[in-house]
Amino acid sequence: MFVLKASVWLSALDQFCPDILQATSAAWGKRSVDARFVRPGRAEFVAIPAESVDYAVMERCPGSALPIKMVPLDAGWNDLGAWDAVWNLLPKDAAGNVHQGDVLATDSRNTLVHATNRLVSLVGVQNLVVIETPDAVLVADKSCCQDVKHIVTALGQQKRGEHTLHRKVHRPWGWYDSIDEDGRFKVKRIQVKPKASLSLQKHHHRAEHWIVVKGTAEITNGDKVILLSENQSTYIPLGEVHRLANPGSIPLEIIEVQTGSYLGEDDIVRLVDKYGRS
Repeated sequence: MFVLKASVWLSALDQFCPDILQATSAAWGKRSVDARFVRPGRAEFVAIPAESVDYAVMERCPGSALPIKMVPLDAGWNDLGAWDAVWNLLPKDAAGNVHQGDVLATDSRNTLVHATNRLVSLVGVQNLVVIETPDAVLVADKSCCQDVKHIVTALGQQKRGEHTLHRKVHRPWGWYDSIDEDGRFKVKRIQVKPKASLSLQKHHHRAEHWIVVKGTAEITNGDKVILLSENQSTYIPLGEVHRLANPGSIPLEIIEVQTGSYLGEDDIVRLVDKYGRS
């Protein structure tokens, strides 16, 4: 753990890695600010050289004008860098199992199951790690947990999206959960925080049906602005400018049904956005 003043850190960067300091300063200078977030300039931030704290600064401090001291900390620290470390740490049953979530097991030993979305059952297995999420299921021998990195590499090589975009995605205004989809439709559950709103936007390839299931929705649909309450719905035609907002004091939830020839998240043209994304 590194403990120091920001001014000392900036001095260290200036001395050892002026290129990182200059690139970071440029990103900070291009920052945008709203009620909840401070965002460095995107292009400038991406251009900052990628180098670890240890190599960039800490290893260069001894013998320099910058004082550095190491203080031992006996706090039972565990990085929990892999699932076998999680199994080692958590309390186990008489058969050495650690089960979290909806799990049924018989004749199984020394297993770790982390179930978040559905029932997971084990029969006659041992030394397994089973991680179930809405995005994917991982099954691994407990001794090979570190090798999950090879799966992450393969996902990137195959240009899949599971390692970068989850089924449930959080946004500044709330979140959306992609419930179901097929070739020409996608169903989402969307929650909008009180007093928050999505960007004013349009789509080139999809239309949308919105059904309010909780709270009150303020909907901009072309040149019309309407209020909808629970069990009411509306239709957003392809190409129409629209916005979803929550004027109430409780979270707004809607079910969105998208239909069209392309349903990717990059088919969003933001016209006005208070979160700096337009």
